[in-house]
Formats: sequence, structure tokens, C-alpha cells
Amino acid sequence: MSQPSLQVRWLGRVAYVDADALQRGLHSRALDDYLLLLEHPHVYTLGTRARPEHVLVPPASVGADLVRVDRGGDVTYHGPGQLVGYPIITLPDWRDGQSDVVAYVRALEDVLIAVLADFGVAGERHDRLTGVWVGDEKVAAIGVKVARGRTRHGFALNVDPELSMFEHIVPCGIPDKGVTSLARLAGDAPPMTQVLDAVVARFAERFGPYEIDRQDVSTPTPSASRHAGRQLLAPSVPRSPVGERRRPEWMRVKANLGEEYRATRRLMRSLDLNTVCEEAGCPNIYECWADRTATFMILGERCTRACGFCLVDTRKPQPPDEGEPVRVADAVATLGLEHAVVTSVARDDLSDGGASGFVATIAAIRRRAPGTRVEVLVPDCKGDPASLDALFAARPDVLNHNLETVARLQRAARPSAGYARSLALLARAKDAGLVTQSGLIVGMGETDDEVRAAITDLRNVGVDILTVGQYLQPSATHLPVVRWWTPDELAAIGELAESLGFSHVEAAPLVRSSYHAKRAVEAASDAAPTRTAVGA
Repeated sequence: MSQPSLQVRWLGRVAYVDADALQRGLHSRALDDYLLLLEHPHVYTLGTRARPEHVLVPPASVGADLVRVDRGGDVTYHGPGQLVGYPIITLPDWRDGQSDVVAYVRALEDVLIAVLADFGVAGERHDRLTGVWVGDEKVAAIGVKVARGRTRHGFALNVDPELSMFEHIVPCGIPDKGVTSLARLAGDAPPMTQVLDAVVARFAERFGPYEIDRQDVSTPTPSASRHAGRQLLAPSVPRSPVGERRRPEWMRVKANLGEEYRATRRLMRSLDLNTVCEEAGCPNIYECWADRTATFMILGERCTRACGFCLVDTRKPQPPDEGEPVRVADAVATLGLEHAVVTSVARDDLSDGGASGFVATIAAIRRRAPGTRVEVLVPDCKGDPASLDALFAARPDVLNHNLETVARLQRAARPSAGYARSLALLARAKDAGLVTQSGLIVGMGETDDEVRAAITDLRNVGVDILTVGQYLQPSATHLPVVRWWTPDELAAIGELAESLGFSHVEAAPLVRSSYHAKRAVEAASDAAPTRTAVGA
């Protein structure tokens, strides 16, 4: 009998609201056990028994957020230089009763005491006080929630944080105890990579046996990465210039400039509309436009991000065009679309990240063409909960947000986005009751195992529809093509995704995120696992 798997993810620095949404999604839907490891920006969190007076200064005055959470305990601090662990695991011997929660907390203490011992530090328990201590100073805090036998929240190990941030609160509601760090106890900050390795090993030893699948969004710096000159490093990407490897036959597209294509092009020009088909150089433009379908790109043609794989213009964007939603709706009605796809450039210059543009466009399409299904392919809106809630409240028929690539290559491919944030967005959309979709482009240097892990993560947060296609280098200044995935290799990825339970999968060389969108949503609505390999 094979061992159960533990999906370990080092996520780098993650906003608290994103980490919380990701935990909730995995807690509700994941079949696998997870151990999420990360750092937070400065934040104070208030547990279910927290007393507000234990926050001694306005958090904003010291550059921190304040968040109420549903774990046990009082107030604590999280920040750079602190290793936070969120286990989302099923407790096999779970029974109703507080004693089981206490046993789980004691097991986490065992893990952290063993980790400290690995670095020559003798940690200990204090009676009636959770966490791990050295003398009268706490070095690791624990706060958990267990529901239906499955865990959320977790532990925070002070590797080398700014200990002065604890002076602005009564840590854990204990006024007569101090706080320390592994760096202070050991005389110097150990490499974060070593601390991560120790935590994973000791966790698996205590809660396993597990088969470990670990993926890191970046290589942690030798210290705990809290200092200005020690930011997390972007991963290296193998450099194999695309010009050294000729495009294979299955990646060649024959231009079809027939009447239907020309008619669609004239309509887009007459209504002064942008399409991602043109702006991103999609290889399927001839097929889709000949079929009188297109993916409308709203909020202008200039993006505030410079992703390593994308051709879209990155000059300073223009103000949003208030008349654009109506023109998109007119094009949808003129084309007689049953299914319309709307996407946008990233608009980090706008307070809501462009969410209101999507809301207005969805409403305009439904007024003008009430029988048309509307799919939106959205940016992350900087993870702002209010902006995302407004998007979800507009009730698109499909909420599509692309993960784009595997964990390790996120910093190189999409430096202004985040692996955890994208998964959190998709988890929140699923919590809102929406049909969700995401996509990957392959060929930038990822391994087969990394692709499998990314697909596993997407399914475990509840994504319904998946697209996987081959990356094409849009210019010599973009990331190179490192590998041409064959049609058979992508078909195998599709079969894997099917086995994980996606409602619809498109996996083939020329697949893009909106390819066969109408077919995908019909399959998702019927909850029938189907896969179409195209462009082979």
C-alpha cells in the first residue's frame, strides 16, 4: 500500500488574506494533505479569545495590518523573518472533544522542539501555555482550528524577525513573558533553506509516514529575508535560445484569411475594440475569428505588469474608456455569440485593479444579449477582497484566472503576481459558487513533476476547467522556449488532469486559455469529464 502524499509548498512572502483564503479552499476541497510554508508582511492577528487592549498601538503606525481570525488564542505578530507553517491535514484518530485539539497542538510542539534541537537550541513546553519556549521567552507560537477532523492555521517559528514588532502588543496575551528568535539563541540566523528542510523532515516524521511532494516558489535567501538587501531570489531559468531549436511541425499554423476572419476583424475595428487574440499574438486567431469568436480585451491595450512570457504593451496605460462596455456588448450581439469571453490587461494603477470594468461589461452584455453566457479571464486585482467580491457578485458564468506556470518559475515569468495569490483567488471564486477555470503554459523550463504539482494544486482548490498549452516566445527579449512539449506528452498531462476530476480539460500544443471556451463551460455545467486534444 502506497504512503499518503504530503504536498509541501514554500510560497515565499504572502499577504495574510491570501494565505487564509488558500487555507480555506484546501481545507474544504483538497483530497491531499498540505503543509504551506511562508512568510507574511507585517501583520497582527487577533484570535477568538483576543482582547483588543492587548494591541498597544495603532498597527498602521508601525506599518502593520490588523486581522481578526478564527484560530484560538490571543494576539500575535507575523512578519518577515518568521517561518509560518499552515498544515491542512486530516487527523486520522479525530473524535469530537477538546482533548484531540490539545493532542494536535502538542504534536506541533514536538515538531518545533525537534527543529530547534537540529540547530543546537533546547526548546521546551510550559504548563498551560501553548507554543515552544526557551526559559521565559517564546520562540514559536501555535494557534489552530480543527473542523471535521481537518486542520487550519498552525505555527510561527521566529527565525530572525524584527523582535521590536512584538513590543507593540501583549504577545499571546501573556504580559510577563518575553519573545526571542532562533537567530538570537543560536548566535546567528541559520539559512532559511535549512530551517525549511528541518521543519519538513520533522513534520513528516511526527505526522507521517508521507510521500513528500515539495515545490518552492523561490530559493530562500541564506538569512530569513527580512532585511532590505536580502530579498527572495528569483529562480534561474535555463537559457536555451529559441532560435537554436526550430519550431516543430505541430506548432505551425496556417493562416486562414477568409471572409469570416475578415468580417470579424472589420467589426473589431469599427467598434474600436481590442482583442487578446491580436495583442497577445494567439496562434488560434485564424480559426477562432473564422468561427466568429473572439476574446475581448477591456481596459485598454497597455498593461501595468511586464510578465516574462507576454507580448502585451507595457507603456503607461490610458484612463479607462467609459463607453467600452457598451461597444463590447454591441459586438457580442452582432456576432450572435452564445458564449462571450472578456479579459483585460493588468491595471494596478486603478484602485480596484480593474474589477469595475469587468462588472460594467458583464452588465452591458446581459442587457444587450441576455441569452449569452459570459466568461471573464481576470487579473488578480492585487488580491483586494472588496474588488474580488464585486467581481464575484456580478456572477459571470465562468471565472477564469490563469496560474500560468509552475511554482518555481513564478518569479521569472510573472514577477508582479504570486502563486499563492492566484490559488487563493480561485479558491475564493469557488467559495462564491462560481464555475472556475485556470490555465498553464509549458515550455519555459518546468519539469513534468512540477507541472503535475501545479495541476494538483489547481484541482485541490476546486478549479473545474483546465487548459494546458505550449509556450511561444513572442520576442527575443522574452523568456526563451526551453522545451517543445509533444502532442503525446500534453495528452498525458490531460489524462492526469482527467483522473484528478476536472470537468473539462484542453491539453495540446496550440491550446490557449479561452480555446473552445463554449465547449468547456458546457462540459463543466454537465459535470462530465471530457478532454479534447487540439492543434496536434
